[in-house]
Amino acid sequence: MSDLVQEVGADDFDTVTQSGVVLVDFFAVWCGPCRRQAPILEQIAPEFEGRVKIIKVDTDKAQDIAVRFGIQSIPTLVLLKDGKKVEQFLGVQQAAALTAALEKTLA
Repeated sequence: MSDLVQEVGADDFDTVTQSGVVLVDFFAVWCGPCRRQAPILEQIAPEFEGRVKIIKVDTDKAQDIAVRFGIQSIPTLVLLKDGKKVEQFLGVQQAAALTAALEKTLA
């Protein structure tokens, strides 16, 4: 993980997501599709540096957060604005789809 994509746990999730635009990647280390999603997030992160926080939540370590968002399969990406869910994506998402959703939310 780079400095632009950080793993967040239950202790700091609410603080990190309460303001601004945040893309949350719900994942697990054993999940193959999650491993395919990771480099895509790293690819788009520089484009949104300073405008969007991109974070990862390990569903095995932070089950309470996954339950709160109704995560039933991974990877699931949730787009938040000021702590409220704007959009949710199931399965591996390509850079173009994520970029479009982030730009729309920032507009």
